[in-house]
Amino acid sequence: MTGSTARDRPGGVRAGTSRRTAVAAVLVVLLGAIAVSLLSSEGSAPTTTGRGPEEALPSPRLTGPVSLEAALQARRSVRSFSAEALTRAEIGQLLWAAQGVTDLEGHRTAPSAGARYPLELDVVTADGLARYVPDGHRLVRRGSTDLRAALRRAALDQPAIGEAPLIIVISGVSERTAARYGAERAERYVALEAGHAAQNVLLEAVSLGLGAVPVGAFDDAEVRRILALADGEAPLYLIPAGHPR
Repeated sequence: MTGSTARDRPGGVRAGTSRRTAVAAVLVVLLGAIAVSLLSSEGSAPTTTGRGPEEALPSPRLTGPVSLEAALQARRSVRSFSAEALTRAEIGQLLWAAQGVTDLEGHRTAPSAGARYPLELDVVTADGLARYVPDGHRLVRRGSTDLRAALRRAALDQPAIGEAPLIIVISGVSERTAARYGAERAERYVALEAGHAAQNVLLEAVSLGLGAVPVGAFDDAEVRRILALADGEAPLYLIPAGHPR
């Protein structure tokens, strides 16, 4: 039979099949790239789980206008705040006071039993939720929802929680300390360390001309839920801070 085409010939069949396979492979790659791009753009939106966008905080100052003695003298529990938002520098300074890295070996501003560093700090503002990372003095965004009203309800409806422009939440991961000292001692050591960090925040607030108050009366389970804390992270303090009214 004459006039046969490439499709009719065995070699032509193999060539046509190869071309179709190559086209299909290209389409798969393109679709995969589009899917990755879409997932990446969706992932950039802050959520309450996982790691979100990072923000470097301004370098902390190492000198200030108020002496330690004057800060100790002036410290008071402040529960009424203006609506004025804190600057990134002020927020960063308060976080550094609580858990900032102070040398090349990774030591921090607050003492830690065995340098286990079991504390985690979350920041709640009108802009949402973020986690402080002492290494590099930065924030990792965890959500874009203002959680202050929800935290106020979890904290027995204390007005300071809903009114303050900033809430620092100190949580503890006892397992880090228990790995060295055992569970019984870890509970005590983590609680002590939270107190050290909280006092640093309160004194730094005075130095910055701000007010703050440590709050321990809240529903633990509800705070865990609101902040989507990981398993093993226990909330220990809520510290509302801002400009005194």
